[in-house]
Amino acid sequence: MTSLSQIAATPSSPALLLDEAVDSVSHVIVHPMVLLHVLDHHSRRQEATGRVIGTLLGRRDGRTVEVTNCFAVPHAERGEEVAIGKDYNKQMLALHLKANRKEQVVGWYASAAMSENGEGPDLIADTSSLIHEFYAGESEEGDPIHLVVDTRLKEDAISVRAYRSTPVVIQGEPLANLFHELKLTMESTEHESICLNKMVTDGNITSNSNEDKEPLLVSMEKLFNLLETASNYVDAVVDGKIPPDAELGRQVANTLAAVPRIRPEVFDKLFNDSLQDLLMVTYLSNITRTQLLVAEKL
Repeated sequence: MTSLSQIAATPSSPALLLDEAVDSVSHVIVHPMVLLHVLDHHSRRQEATGRVIGTLLGRRDGRTVEVTNCFAVPHAERGEEVAIGKDYNKQMLALHLKANRKEQVVGWYASAAMSENGEGPDLIADTSSLIHEFYAGESEEGDPIHLVVDTRLKEDAISVRAYRSTPVVIQGEPLANLFHELKLTMESTEHESICLNKMVTDGNITSNSNEDKEPLLVSMEKLFNLLETASNYVDAVVDGKIPPDAELGRQVANTLAAVPRIRPEVFDKLFNDSLQDLLMVTYLSNITRTQLLVAEKL
């Protein structure tokens, strides 16, 4: 079954039907972390790979689909044949559902494939229908969306488009798939907005002396300055240099009461144990990242 980007039905061809459901998807919401993942996946692809694909996760509410997460899926395209890593997709989906059971398969993504003449990308490749049929069986609704990201990055903005597929039936026989472009909007949660703003700020502003320090050292210095300020205030009140403030006194007392009273040697042991656990998690994370990078290159 081939894919069609445009087709016209005229009154002279009444046998041509578009099998379109009433409750089909009409609006797609994409989170920015999904786009960052697609761009990262495309940048790490092998040189001979034309495009990359992956599974989109999220939720569907009526005719609106919200894409919140995704993961890469290995595949190979040779002419009109497509091979998809079905076992890998199944294993990764099971792992993602353990972390977030509210997510479900809502479609698949792809980077724009280069056209045969090499002048520009094909947003909908000839093999897109085959991949779309696979994800129609993976999604619960049976109506997956197709997200295409233009990875040329020749402009200041990233071109992203969303499609849904409708079978084209002629005299009762399915002939092709017609991909309709859907309304697409970008939305971000509060923590995603904070991360994006931090990325933009770090890219435009040169780092100062505090940013060059270790985060733990900066936090400890800030805590020390706060303790020193509180201690100087209490000493000044006791010596009669400044008048006492009942509200500040209650805040200092509540803060001190919240700190557990433990011996210095016990505190040192707890701190060192927690630091060792943190270093172990960091070490294991770096090993896992290295293993994933090696696996993507194989």
